[in-house]
Amino acid sequence: MTYAKGADGVGDVHHRIPRQPASDLDSASAAAPRAVHGAGPGAELTAVLAGARRRAVRDGDRQIDTAHLLHSLLEADPEVRAACDDDGPRLARLFGYLVQRSIGYGLRWQGTVEDSGALPVVTVADGYSPLAAAALEHAGDRAARRGLDRPRGLDLLAGLTADPEARAVEVLSRAGIDHHQLVQRLESVQGG
Repeated sequence: MTYAKGADGVGDVHHRIPRQPASDLDSASAAAPRAVHGAGPGAELTAVLAGARRRAVRDGDRQIDTAHLLHSLLEADPEVRAACDDDGPRLARLFGYLVQRSIGYGLRWQGTVEDSGALPVVTVADGYSPLAAAALEHAGDRAARRGLDRPRGLDLLAGLTADPEARAVEVLSRAGIDHHQLVQRLESVQGG
């Protein structure tokens, strides 16, 4: 069999959705510490934020959204994984939905800003969707109420689930994780 162009016969293939350069999200690295109260996010959440940024760049998204943050948080924090699923199968399904975001149902999110309209627009965290920025603020507030300088993973998870219109909540629901039960579990684990 002979192909006209390239070794695979496909030739020049262009992505349907243009990739965003990493520089478009560079401000996200600088803005996140301002969005999280106190002394900044700390090493644990800094790694989560960096992972979410890499995902957004790789997926060609304009902003880091709550699903990017959820994916990175689940990979990094065993307490968050345990809070989301105590028996295992839902966690595997959750990772499956998050992984297929760039090839499956999540394609409808590309080119749109995650904003439920329920919260005032947060502008201090450039590079983050309004709901992701609000989740970071919520995490910082939650940690401060408990007398901590820096939020932990469960604080961020509480922030990601604070707005039922967040993409993170949609992904959790698709995986069979009840949003209301998760919020109650988080409130009881660390005193909300």
